[in-house]
Amino acid sequence: MAFLLIALRRLSIGLVYNLQNILVNTAVLTVDLLCTFYNLLTPNRRVGHVLQKGQPGYGGKWPQYIPPAAGDSRCSCPALNALANHGILPHDGKNISFKELNHVIRQTYNFAPTFCYFVPNYIATALGRPYSNGHFDLADIDAHNCIEHDGSLTRVDSADDPDQGKIAVPLVEALLSSGTGPGGNLTRADLSRELGRRRLESKNANPKYNESFIHKMFGSSNGSTMLTIFGGRVDDLRPILLEERIPDGWEPRVRHRLGLSMCEFNTTVLPVELGIKEEVDGSLATAGSARYLSKIDTTMSSEK
Repeated sequence: MAFLLIALRRLSIGLVYNLQNILVNTAVLTVDLLCTFYNLLTPNRRVGHVLQKGQPGYGGKWPQYIPPAAGDSRCSCPALNALANHGILPHDGKNISFKELNHVIRQTYNFAPTFCYFVPNYIATALGRPYSNGHFDLADIDAHNCIEHDGSLTRVDSADDPDQGKIAVPLVEALLSSGTGPGGNLTRADLSRELGRRRLESKNANPKYNESFIHKMFGSSNGSTMLTIFGGRVDDLRPILLEERIPDGWEPRVRHRLGLSMCEFNTTVLPVELGIKEEVDGSLATAGSARYLSKIDTTMSSEK
């Protein structure tokens, strides 16, 4: 009887939870669509006036940049680390509420309110914590395949270094030098090419390489943030990616009054992801197989 009661309670909780998620996500996507239409129908904010008076970065002046000290928590996301380095989030990167993250992303990077709710809520769910009153340290979100993923453009795989707060300088330099746009700025085609190169490189070198569709989309989303919020401008991306510092004078390149909606964001994310040729030319499917073929050949030779 006790088993039956526990099982029924778990099933009912699971059903309620899934129904709640469906309703919340439907509501978020509906509001996001409305935000998209609102942005289309209203004029953008003027250059130099994307950030509002009283907000960090207003007038091009960002709070003092202080690199992380020993014991500070950092993660695989340069944009979040930059917020901590400037004290917009707690400088130690610890005990951050999901609601605080929502607010700070909105006011600093001008993502739409729907995006700013969806991402922290996803993180809270992935970590098994309540969005409404839950807290986290930046390093917490680097639980493998939560948000962090293999084949990153700015980090080595976690199998090579579990500390995903460390900047992989050679990878970043390779990315920044890959731009084919005006002035060497990054384009969608550049991001597709670099993501394909990194996935192939990672799978060939890392026997534990694991990147599901959703994590590939995370990779393309991270790259698309560089193209949208940062406009693909290498001069802006260099301090963000190499120092995790917001340069004075910078403001989000998306100037919509309600910020970058998920609908609009995906008009960049999807072309970037769908443009990765390694996903269809067979090279990624067979990457890493050579290490096992060589072992088989060695075994067969020794048996002879």
